[in-house]
Amino acid sequence: MNALILHSETKAMETENQKRERLTKQLDDTHRWPCSFSFKFILPADEQSIAALRSVFSTSAQFSERPSRNGKYKSFTIVETVGSAEDVFSCYESAATIKGIISL
Repeated sequence: MNALILHSETKAMETENQKRERLTKQLDDTHRWPCSFSFKFILPADEQSIAALRSVFSTSAQFSERPSRNGKYKSFTIVETVGSAEDVFSCYESAATIKGIISL
């Protein structure tokens, strides 16, 4: 039974690799690197979360933010110059470590 579980985990990893390859190809087909890229996130409206998000991007990134109706969350659009699809993945992966963040 452990072999079956291990096989399923390996297959899941392959699926993630295939997904990343597909997304990389889509990004490469639709963008000319380097270019401006728009990132979108929703996160809790506390200063710690916002500071963590800002630390993912360079000081030259352009941030637009909008509070939710009840003020508990903020949505962010960040425009950053990136050099490759891998840079895009890196930003999203770094942001994913922020508690409560939703990547769009």
